Amino acid sequence: MVRFLVLFLVIQAVLFGAQLTPWGQEYFVIPWTNGLAHFCAQLVALVDSSAEAIGKVLRSTSNGFAVSIEAGCNGVEATLVLIAAILAFPSTWKQKLWGLALGFVAVQGLNVVRIISLFYLGQWNMTAFEWAHLYIWQALIMLDVLIVWLIWVRRINRAAHRDEPPSGDGGVAPQAA
Repeated sequence: MVRFLVLFLVIQAVLFGAQLTPWGQEYFVIPWTNGLAHFCAQLVALVDSSAEAIGKVLRSTSNGFAVSIEAGCNGVEATLVLIAAILAFPSTWKQKLWGLALGFVAVQGLNVVRIISLFYLGQWNMTAFEWAHLYIWQALIMLDVLIVWLIWVRRINRAAHRDEPPSGDGGVAPQAA
C-alpha cells in the first residue's frame, strides 16, 4: 500500500508538472482543449445548428451564450489522476493499457456530457449553471475517476484469482477436528 501511494504521488507530480510546462501547454493542453470545444460543438450541432466553437469556447450563435473550457474543466487533470492511479497499481502492462484506454473514454465521455450540459444550463439559468459547474460536476468528474479505477482494480483482481493455480489439497477444504 505504501509503494502504491508513493508511486501514485510521484507519477501525479511528474504528469501535473509536465502538463504545466510551456511545452505541455502548447503541444498538449491547448490543442486538447480546443479540440474538445470543437467536438462538443459538433455534437450539439446535431440537434442545434446555432452551436459553434472558436478556440476553447463553445458558443451559441442564436443568443450569444458561451462557455470557455478552462484548465480543470477540460478533463486533463482528472485523466492524469486516473493515469497515475492505474500506473502505480501493481498489474501487468496489458491490464494497465486496457485500464488506461477504457478509463480515458469514461472520463472524457463524462466530461463531454458535463460541457454540453453546462452549455445548455447556462442558457436556461445562470444560478443553476454556477452551482452545477462549481459543485456538482467537479465532484462527479472526480467520482467518475474513483469509480473507474475501483472497477478496474476489481476486474484485474478477479482475473488474478482465475489465473491462480489450484491449491495442492485437491480442492478439499481443511476441516477442524
